[in-house]
Amino acid sequence: KELLRCSEELKSEGNDHYRARRWEDALATYRSALGRLPKLKSIPQARSPEKDSDVDESLLQGDSSGQSLNEDLRKQDEVTPLTEEEAQVAKARSVLNANIGACYVKLGEHKEAVNACTEALRDDPNYIKVLQRRAASNEQLNTWSSLSSAQEDYNTLLGLIPESSNESREVQRTLQLLKPRLEVAQKRETTEMIDKLKGVGNSILGNFGLSTDNFQFVPNGQGGYSMNFSR
Repeated sequence: KELLRCSEELKSEGNDHYRARRWEDALATYRSALGRLPKLKSIPQARSPEKDSDVDESLLQGDSSGQSLNEDLRKQDEVTPLTEEEAQVAKARSVLNANIGACYVKLGEHKEAVNACTEALRDDPNYIKVLQRRAASNEQLNTWSSLSSAQEDYNTLLGLIPESSNESREVQRTLQLLKPRLEVAQKRETTEMIDKLKGVGNSILGNFGLSTDNFQFVPNGQGGYSMNFSR
């Protein structure tokens, strides 16, 4: 209880910094508040699905945000219920990590925002605002991997948000726009990877007067490729 009280005081101070748009000060204060709390246990615990109504809901409303369900938590069949104090700590930890993620978004550090959101979701896998924040930050990273993660988070959100809501329709539109971006990123990174492999191959084959251009891969009509050699 003493740790929670101390953490709450620091979080309130962080909220003041955030409202004043002092993002770095808010970030440092939220981190200090988080450091006062016990760390998450290695074995996932059940926790109350009660929705948090703290600063992240009022203060951060309208932010572009994101995040996703933790697979270990989702798949675990038996969990040990949290005590009342542990549930309070888990909720506080989740909110602080969510607020830390919001600060990183404001600072344009989207990789760190994704990490903070992931930590928040470890305590509360259904934290809608954080799922949104993580997905949005992964979109900003714009890699094949990050866009795939964003797609997963948006699909998770569709299972949590009422189907008839405007928010659900917005997520569906975002998913439609995300699909071609994901294909472009996949194609771009695959091409980059092949070019790098060609460079390595040419450095080796050059010793024998050959290059990767001497090897051609032709679709065999069965889902695979046949390799042809030509001088």
